[in-house]
Amino acid sequence: SGTGKSSGRPHTREGPRSPGLCLGRGEVTLEKVLGITAQTSSSLACDPTTGLLAYPAGCVVVILNPRENTQRHILNTSRKTLSALAFSPDGKLIVTGENGHRPAVRVWHVEERAQVVALHGHKHGVACVAFSPSAKYLVSVGYPHDMVVNVWDWKKDSLVASNKVSCKVTAVSFSKDSYFVTVGHRHVKFWFLDSSRELKINETVPLVGRSGLLGELHDNVFCGVAGGRGRMLGSTFCISSSGLLCQFNEKRVLEKWIILKVPLANCLCLSEELIFCGCANGTVRIFQARDMCYLSDLPKPHPLGVDVTQAPPPRYCTVEGVAGTPLSTLLNRPAQLPSLNCGFSAPMAFIAQPASLS
Repeated sequence: SGTGKSSGRPHTREGPRSPGLCLGRGEVTLEKVLGITAQTSSSLACDPTTGLLAYPAGCVVVILNPRENTQRHILNTSRKTLSALAFSPDGKLIVTGENGHRPAVRVWHVEERAQVVALHGHKHGVACVAFSPSAKYLVSVGYPHDMVVNVWDWKKDSLVASNKVSCKVTAVSFSKDSYFVTVGHRHVKFWFLDSSRELKINETVPLVGRSGLLGELHDNVFCGVAGGRGRMLGSTFCISSSGLLCQFNEKRVLEKWIILKVPLANCLCLSEELIFCGCANGTVRIFQARDMCYLSDLPKPHPLGVDVTQAPPPRYCTVEGVAGTPLSTLLNRPAQLPSLNCGFSAPMAFIAQPASLS
């Protein structure tokens, strides 16, 4: 069904429960999905309260219960492939972004698997999405040809603030309700929601942004960002593809950075005490959040093509850089649970058990 000509304003459409596939007189119900189409850390999300893992597989959101190894599914009614997703802070909602022409930012009810709202404010694809800590606002960032950062009051179907970006954005993270941070190619930017936005109910205001003070690191490609928690609440941590872990303060000043000593880095996530960095050859490095001191590496995943039920020779497990060892591309950690979800460049994911992180 068409949506007609675009008016330039957010478009809302109530969606039905995610359907099965109707073939003739019968109905086919999706039972299990094999594989994952997530390309970046913006495509992997964890319910911060239950530890459920969500990731895209084509036009389907797979919601995995890692403890029971069971799946539930949300089928995108537009049939467009999904490019980004995120849970709300209470885990009751999921927001998704799409690929393709006039992509929608959709909010879904997790338990009912029903669409709550669809918002149209991008033209060429959505690179990343995020809920604010209060879940009142949504942020969506478009692909490079789109060059738009939008802030939505999704309950009011309102685009409250918007601005352009001049480079490719790879990740977004809220630090507080008052600001969020985007990172990308030679790009670390702090965006501020003006306090006067409440007075302009039906008007989209310019989104105010200020670049992070990168100094000599301005030529880097930043691929992951996360706001500090607990005692580190005022800090923002970023990671570059060249293997730099950086810490910014509330004034956007680069306070500290360290070299991860890896050929390539791709993502990071935080707890109150720890920083996890996803790197090349399946490496996940762990640092203390308070001082960025190195603690340990997680055990690496098995190389591709290896049958884990057959014990390999001991020397096979100790070879560094085994051909076919995948790149750690996705990391996410439930806020209240001692587990870590890891996705890799190959179509697979691993969940680290609590004992591995103690």
